[in-house]
Amino acid sequence: MWEGRAQSVRRDIAALATAGLGITELHTAAIELVGRVVSAELSCWASLDPDTAVISSMTSGASRIPQRYEPLLATYEYNGTEPHTFAELGRRPVPVARSSDLPHRDIVRSGRANEVWRPLGLDHELRAVFRVDGACWGAAGMVRSGDFSDREVEFVTAVAPALATATRLAARSGGRRGPGEPAIVVVGPDGRPRAATAAAQSWRGELDEIAPGRFAVMLRAVVVGARAAPSGAFRARVRDASGGWILMEASRLISGEDDDETVVTFKQPSGAELLGLLFAAYALTIRERDVCREVIAGRSTSDIATRLGISPHTVQDHLKSIFGKADVCSRGELVAKLQPENHTVRRNVSPGPPSAAE
Repeated sequence: MWEGRAQSVRRDIAALATAGLGITELHTAAIELVGRVVSAELSCWASLDPDTAVISSMTSGASRIPQRYEPLLATYEYNGTEPHTFAELGRRPVPVARSSDLPHRDIVRSGRANEVWRPLGLDHELRAVFRVDGACWGAAGMVRSGDFSDREVEFVTAVAPALATATRLAARSGGRRGPGEPAIVVVGPDGRPRAATAAAQSWRGELDEIAPGRFAVMLRAVVVGARAAPSGAFRARVRDASGGWILMEASRLISGEDDDETVVTFKQPSGAELLGLLFAAYALTIRERDVCREVIAGRSTSDIATRLGISPHTVQDHLKSIFGKADVCSRGELVAKLQPENHTVRRNVSPGPPSAAE
């Protein structure tokens, strides 16, 4: 019977995917659909940056995780010691797992289990990553007092690819909005801000508009990520309240007594900093991405062919495929969709379809 339910939910998710919903609206509806089959006392779904598997947005079910626990969850997601992180699950052949599958030693050392779920009277967690074409676009965490059955795990595994495709489609929406002026926050070894530029308050308001305390949660997440990373740096592309993007970058200081301080910058990402994400969102191949970069640079078909070592006819074939995936009819429309801050293209770019003469 679960196979029939999975098929029905996949159809419903496919319908949601074509409805033009943003990620929050999509995940809110999907939580309700999945919850009809797999019950949970707490649910939190996320969109993931396909390049890094870092959380970009979070959507809670009907019951939200108490705010005081959210910074802890951010810490455990990125400190490099917790089992079943979304990044880890995304690398598995089957990116779905429940906490009861863990060895006892891992359950004992799990911060999520012992410092978040147990105080809330919850004992079991089911986590899933939504992956398509090798990229992770979303994830879900579901928690309750009773264990999840094999059938429930199989159901979530069966609907996860549809959820990945729908989340990838929703990731195409949104522009580069936000307060505009970059901001800097210096975080001390205790995880608390020590200093900040005046613009930081605007970014706090932008994130806290999504949910109270979201600024503090994301600040903690990138700081923990930077401290755990061998490079001492961590980067996250985060959704704002209006569906735009915020680029957060954290770097550990390595001078003298301030070795444990971390500098976090907030800024509006450039078109180039979002280009890889949009290429993935439109499912462009490596060669199609190469062609897109050349089009954005304003080069003609003959120039693109020479630079890429392919024939002009092959360039045109790639453009036809790109236009179909991006649902555009001209190079100008393509550039506007991939880099909406550039509403014009250089004069040597043909405004017509890819078959038009240059």
